Amino acid sequence: MKSEFLYVAATVLLLSGCETTQPPPFDAAKSAENRREYNGIKGLIQKQKDQNYLLSAELQKQCDAARIDLAVAKATGDSDAAAAQQNIIDNTCV
Repeated sequence: MKSEFLYVAATVLLLSGCETTQPPPFDAAKSAENRREYNGIKGLIQKQKDQNYLLSAELQKQCDAARIDLAVAKATGDSDAAAAQQNIIDNTCV
């Protein structure tokens, strides 16, 4: 009886010790661009949110650059470049 109690107590202490050493799901102090480590389910959810944010930001950069390049192409009369930039705008701008 006494050995069973010691076994159960040791197991409970061991499991509670493991629980306190788990890292946080993600570093909330860092921006999405600077996060590299994600832990557990909450970390994976945040990773997906960060990836969606980064993808949207990249598409917005491409859209902005294409709009500027389109204005330059129209100003210089380069219809081929204007058509190419308009295609990029159609595919990336929301």
